[in-house]
Amino acid sequence: QLQLVESGGGLVEPGGSLRLSCAAPGFTLETYTIAWFRQAPGKEREGVSCIARSGGSTNYADSVKGRFTISRDNAKNTVYLQMNNLTPEDTAIYYCTARTYPVCSRSYSVYTYRGRGTQVTVSS
Repeated sequence: QLQLVESGGGLVEPGGSLRLSCAAPGFTLETYTIAWFRQAPGKEREGVSCIARSGGSTNYADSVKGRFTISRDNAKNTVYLQMNNLTPEDTAIYYCTARTYPVCSRSYSVYTYRGRGTQVTVSS
């Protein structure tokens, strides 16, 4: 069964950058639609970004547009979420999710596979 492993979280100052990675040892992520979600304490889970299996189209939450970039490195079998100009409002646990359907969705429930998450904390 596909197991997603996130990495790259940590503590960063406001205005800083982090790059999250999502890998699936033994599986080809190119054949999955991958989405990142996040959840902050006391807040609802939020869809952050998605890259579709088919054609690689991407989308972003309004709150991260222009600051975050999702991408694939098929040679490394990894999906990245580059996060720039981070603010304290970006503090959350970030989850990588996947599904075989070739179109993005903002609904967490439709993603069959989910990682355990990586903590991102933005604070001075």
